[in-house]
Amino acid sequence: MKAIVTVIGKDHVGIIAAVCALLSGYDVNILNISQSILQEYFVMVMLVDLTNCQSSVVELGEKLDKAGQERGLSIRIQREDIFNAMHRI
Repeated sequence: MKAIVTVIGKDHVGIIAAVCALLSGYDVNILNISQSILQEYFVMVMLVDLTNCQSSVVELGEKLDKAGQERGLSIRIQREDIFNAMHRI
């Protein structure tokens, strides 16, 4: 299963490294990353593969949320099929 991870917050050193390390710890494969800085804000969208992840999307989402709060970021994960359904016109 694929999912979309979004990261938003004030830019600071180590955001990409921290998120990638956390995902790696759950055997989540990163397929694609798009990131940019909008004034002082960091914005990143990742397409990830959860095939080898032993945790549920809900559990992984809770871990990402907690890690984001500790770093002053909003980190969310959503299954790709739900993301696509929500963004269809």
